Amino acid sequence: MGEPVKKSAIPLIVLGLAAAQPAWAERNPADPYERYNRVMFKVNDTADKYVISPVARGYRAVTPKPVRMGVTNFFDNLRDVVSMGSNLLRLDIKRASEDFVRVGINSTFGLGGLINIADAGGVPNNKNTLGDTFASWGWKNSNYFVYPLMGPSTVRDSVGGTITYLYPVKNAIFKTDSVRIGATALSAVNTREQYLDLTDSLGDAAIDKYAYTRDIFMKMRARQTGASLPQGADEEIDIDDLVTDENGAPPAQEYAPVTEPAVPETRLPESSLDVPEAQNEVLTLWEPDSVQ
Repeated sequence: MGEPVKKSAIPLIVLGLAAAQPAWAERNPADPYERYNRVMFKVNDTADKYVISPVARGYRAVTPKPVRMGVTNFFDNLRDVVSMGSNLLRLDIKRASEDFVRVGINSTFGLGGLINIADAGGVPNNKNTLGDTFASWGWKNSNYFVYPLMGPSTVRDSVGGTITYLYPVKNAIFKTDSVRIGATALSAVNTREQYLDLTDSLGDAAIDKYAYTRDIFMKMRARQTGASLPQGADEEIDIDDLVTDENGAPPAQEYAPVTEPAVPETRLPESSLDVPEAQNEVLTLWEPDSVQ
């Protein structure tokens, strides 16, 4: 299903978006499955409203922030293992080596990944996915697809995400089915908790949230993979406004570009769009491999 996806990605993360508006936006040629996608968008939203979001709020209420950060770091460390494998498949030895260093440092000095030593040491954070690998092999353009319970994706990224879901890294660590199920649930709830404030602020946005999410997500992935930019009703948004932070650095849970020369990694800064402030980071949150 990557970064995202930018987050990482990847996702459960956008389940907090409000239900799609009744009025359909102008048809986007990159979204031939729009009828299905809108239905699944609604299903994801309903699941989040009545199950996932309430559990995430309870998790936030009873779990100290340092503990939640440790959980986040642990599962990010597993994502670095996936990124290393993806980069090896792409024959990108440089980024695979960086991923290897990250996993080694965080797994040893970081107490099994609970502490993110690699970021503090300035080790690059790539977070590549199988979707990025497929794009580097030539499958750059891919239609939009809403993955059940995981959110915005493409057909290409969904194939990659499904493979990593069926053969997750955590299975090498957790030996029993009950522990594996618990780890998957914890990862999902912890990830959802991180974006409660963001998704809570989207409810009053006077837009077609389905179309908005789709168009920004597709433009973000096109920038990351070198694909052709899809055309749609959201063309007035300048994707250059969504690139990196004020220091030019990529976000912690972004995807590296899949072609050389390197394309700047994308994120949505805090004030890039003339919409409610929290929407500016919606699409950096998606992580197609967020549950390993």
